[in-house]
Amino acid sequence: MPRQAPVGCAACSNRRPGWFCSLGSSVLADLELATSTISLPSQAPLFTQGEDARCLYLICNGYLKLTAGRVQDRQMIVRVAGPGSMLGLYAVLSHGVYEVSAESLTSAQLRPVERERFLGFLRTHKEAQMRAVQCICQEYRFALQDACRIALAETVAARLGRLLVELAQQIGEHLNDGGFRFPLLLTHEEMASMACTTRETVTRTLGQFRKDGWICIEDSIVTLLHPERLQALL
Repeated sequence: MPRQAPVGCAACSNRRPGWFCSLGSSVLADLELATSTISLPSQAPLFTQGEDARCLYLICNGYLKLTAGRVQDRQMIVRVAGPGSMLGLYAVLSHGVYEVSAESLTSAQLRPVERERFLGFLRTHKEAQMRAVQCICQEYRFALQDACRIALAETVAARLGRLLVELAQQIGEHLNDGGFRFPLLLTHEEMASMACTTRETVTRTLGQFRKDGWICIEDSIVTLLHPERLQALL
């Protein structure tokens, strides 16, 4: 069966306000000229921490996990990235190396941009310069949330509750009733690593959240029915 041509950025249904792919149509058209498209199967590496950052990647669809470090076969999951995220932005702007590794959680389609072509694109478009700054600020906010969750949340329930809210904000859909919906892409063991606890405790705590009516999990989709209660846990 012939492969379907990728949808142009301006017509893409995954565009979200504030992300790089939500630039104006004329700027997006120039960005498309500087990119190609690649597809990744599930569980495939994209780049590795410490590699020279020769490209950055715009996620068109699918999800990837970003990890850092490897000590005795253990990695820290930094975050899950979905459509609209730009991976490797800071590394490319600083002419440095990737600070994290990226691996697909699902099949994914991405637009890679070579470093020099991207820098030339930025020099031409002031709107893209401002969006790059906004995206870096957003990455800083994600990192701060991660640090606060680990350092300030006193209980496992609080750490796991805040993790669910963070995932909802990063890759989820905001519902009309104030809740969120997002795909459950991480295993209980991976969530335990991010919440500094055990897999068994994650399973038990999620069960309690469901019993309390705060979350619903069906067909690998998590719905946060009361995100404010999860956020308020101490």
